[in-house]
Amino acid sequence: MDTSQGSGVGVLDKAASVLGALESGPHTLAQLVTATHLARPTAHRLAVALEYHRFVTRDMQGRFILGPRMEELASAAGGDPLLAAAKPVLIALRDHTGESAQLFRRQGDVRICVAAAERNLGGLRDSIPVGAALSMLAGSAAQVLLAWEEPDRLHRGLHGANFTATTLSAVRRRRWAQSVAEREAGVASISAPVWGPSGRVVAAVSISGPIERMGRQPGRQHSVSVVAAANRLTEVLKRSEDY
Repeated sequence: MDTSQGSGVGVLDKAASVLGALESGPHTLAQLVTATHLARPTAHRLAVALEYHRFVTRDMQGRFILGPRMEELASAAGGDPLLAAAKPVLIALRDHTGESAQLFRRQGDVRICVAAAERNLGGLRDSIPVGAALSMLAGSAAQVLLAWEEPDRLHRGLHGANFTATTLSAVRRRRWAQSVAEREAGVASISAPVWGPSGRVVAAVSISGPIERMGRQPGRQHSVSVVAAANRLTEVLKRSEDY
């Protein structure tokens, strides 16, 4: 079917153009207008409507990014083996460590929580909802998602970061990262990479919680468990034809 002139349903074609533009990463409204060639009021109206239905969300700078509904639909359709496998792995990790567990993917200069298992016990907890867009400049998951990038992209990612090239060198050596009050005061986290069959890091498995409970060297207590969970997801992807 020739789709060069659109489907014939204009509003859907325009909405699809907004989603297509966001595939490359976060966009301001002005950038959406440029990328889609839509009038500014139209681009804004469609982006806000897509945000209402959770196909679009916003990062910490207020830019539009793809929302959690995209991941949910992919998982429900069986189209994403990583998401399909993530929930039981994160639940097991949460139950073993007693801390909230998350799966992050990088999207441009933010990382998106695409799956989570919240701590359901009493006491302090660090809650990161599915769909949350967090900075790539702080936190153990940001370290993991940046550490194995190509040198040029890695060095660009370090600009303004709360960690250094030396930090990332240590992450690559031990294959896990930790942060203490780096992303948020009072919060510690540990993360490990999930590898795709091509040898690229495609996601980061994390646990996070208050420093009072996890300590200032949380990796000593929990790194083995986090790495094991990430390795289980890596094994899933090795058996998949979709990665």
